[in-house]
Amino acid sequence: MLPVTTLAAKKLRLTCVIAALGAIAPALAIAGELACDGPAMVAPRSDASFDRVKSYAPVFRQCRNGSGAVRLATRSMIVDDDDMMLMVDPAGLTTSLEHAACWTCEDTSDQAQADTRYSRAVESAAAHRPIVKTSAAAPHSTWLRNAGLAHGTGEGAYITGDLCPSRQPLDRTFLQSLEAPGRATPIALSISGLWLVHHAADFEWLREQERSGALAITWVNHSWDHPYDPTKPIESTFLLKAGVDMDDEISKTERLLIAWGETPSVFFRFPGLISDPELMDTLRRYHLIALGADGWLVLSPALRDGSIVLVHPNGNEPLGLRMFANLNRDKKLPRPFRPIEEAP
Repeated sequence: MLPVTTLAAKKLRLTCVIAALGAIAPALAIAGELACDGPAMVAPRSDASFDRVKSYAPVFRQCRNGSGAVRLATRSMIVDDDDMMLMVDPAGLTTSLEHAACWTCEDTSDQAQADTRYSRAVESAAAHRPIVKTSAAAPHSTWLRNAGLAHGTGEGAYITGDLCPSRQPLDRTFLQSLEAPGRATPIALSISGLWLVHHAADFEWLREQERSGALAITWVNHSWDHPYDPTKPIESTFLLKAGVDMDDEISKTERLLIAWGETPSVFFRFPGLISDPELMDTLRRYHLIALGADGWLVLSPALRDGSIVLVHPNGNEPLGLRMFANLNRDKKLPRPFRPIEEAP
């Protein structure tokens, strides 16, 4: 017969095991209900606003799921009372929204992830900072033009279109001209929050092109306000304007995309391709890749393999679209068109 103390110890251990299983079981049940075999889906709503996405915060965590997949979480949030995370495939640079309950995560660091393709891309873009000194009126300030990833690797071209705030409708004809039978044409669209607020029907049309398999869209953050005053010097406009809250410029646009059922990418394009060292450091802190261009057609029409082509299908730059159409017609655009995730 076992001593009383031994029996008591066994009962205590059994009680602890049962309690632990009781704590785990609800989490397992929740994960099962959430269908952890795929990304989280945010149901579309006609009244979508960034307020639908709450407790939005930058994080940096290494996560694993039950299938052994490894992802890096860069944002945490609550969407319609559901804990979610924005995750990055550290090898492919693609992003997805995931149910937090489906993953086991721990905080990580830039140093710990230094050997991943994702961290190398973030660091490489942050290091590319061509500094331009301002006028004699502000001799001690500097600003950056086209900092970040301005040219891609390999053959072909990377087509990017900026959706800055505009009173003009989306140029749907231009986008349809990119479509090819049997494959989704990759395009990176840099979207500003205020463009989306005022162009809901155009945005829904773009989503339909995605769903139909005509376009494969990567959603690039192009800031919320996209401030611009042509009467001001460069160092006083775009995101260098006094009073700009860069955290809001990043997070509000990401939240609105998520509220509409889309997924922000790992890329950010500065309005006007203008930034400064402090703004670049903020992007690095958010683990975003600054996306430049070496093929802004109205400024630098010579294209080569790896060119990141920049046009404006928001109605504000018809000349650039005509130049693109002529180059495309004359087969002077590097081919194939490639996803921007392959550029770094």
